[in-house]
Amino acid sequence: YTTLFRSVWALTISTISVVIAPSLPYWLGGSEEIARDASLYFMVIGVCGIFFQMEGLAGSMLKCSGNMKIPSILNIGMCVMDVMFNYFFIYLLDLGVVGAAIGTGCAELITAMLMLYFLLVRSSMLSLKGRPGSFKPKADTVSTAVKIGAPMGLQHLLMGSAQIVSTLIVAPLGTIAIAAHSLSITVESLCYMPGYGIAEAATTLVGQGIGAGQKLLTRSFARMSVGLGITVMTVMGVLMWIFAPELMALMSPVEEVITLGTQVLRIEAWAEPMFAAAIVCNGVFIGAGDTLIPAAMSLCSMWFVRLTLAASLAPKYGLKGVWTAMAIELTFRGIIFLVRLFKGG
Repeated sequence: YTTLFRSVWALTISTISVVIAPSLPYWLGGSEEIARDASLYFMVIGVCGIFFQMEGLAGSMLKCSGNMKIPSILNIGMCVMDVMFNYFFIYLLDLGVVGAAIGTGCAELITAMLMLYFLLVRSSMLSLKGRPGSFKPKADTVSTAVKIGAPMGLQHLLMGSAQIVSTLIVAPLGTIAIAAHSLSITVESLCYMPGYGIAEAATTLVGQGIGAGQKLLTRSFARMSVGLGITVMTVMGVLMWIFAPELMALMSPVEEVITLGTQVLRIEAWAEPMFAAAIVCNGVFIGAGDTLIPAAMSLCSMWFVRLTLAASLAPKYGLKGVWTAMAIELTFRGIIFLVRLFKGG
């Protein structure tokens, strides 16, 4: 039933994406020179959204069942395929930006099929093969799913909306700023992706610990995960600060983009330790079924701290002001999440 609901939702989002794609770049303040490519890229990615949804859903189910190995291997494979398909469609077939979207969609499709195979056929706990009986949903199961899932869904929806507002703030700063902003986010992902991996492991460990009734072990898992996340992302932040010019040079040949991207990455590097705390603590809370209050904390931090500061600083300080606001907000969010972890019961 979860898979069915997710499929309907994905198809709805894909349809909306196709409808709004021609107008979306202009709504976000994009210029004529980037609007066509941006529309086509968004349209293709939107159509492929169902593959991304299924890959994420199946991977999450496998992880929650204790199987971290298969989703991790398949996600790594998706990254490799994404690079290979992008090269093929962008350069060998000369499709440019559209080729990048098609390449990503192909990688998501193959990964989704493999994830669903391991979930529905191979998983000893979750497979449907050889399991006769009714799949009629039970009231208590649906109630629990809504209680845990609804706050998370609303959080992702409003956080995504906040990212759109952030783009609206950056767009008037010019094409160089937009390019530097987008490419810097890509470079920064090298820092925070390990944090998300640790957070997913924390969700599994905490969920299984609570299910087994091992409170002390669960708290130990939670604190060790957060400590590991902070340590890893602090090291990654230091490396990002040192090698920011070289990393940006890999992303763009334009000197202005490299210079501006280097500046904002070095601002963001200072926030990586508390960004790690926010990411991994959130994974701990999800594992404990505690989603409502953390979701509210994230939304308040994003909307009332980051966006307010970004809108205030952007006119005077440009993209550096936007990223300063981001660094302050991530530090604030990490601190309040740590307080909840250690003092919130």
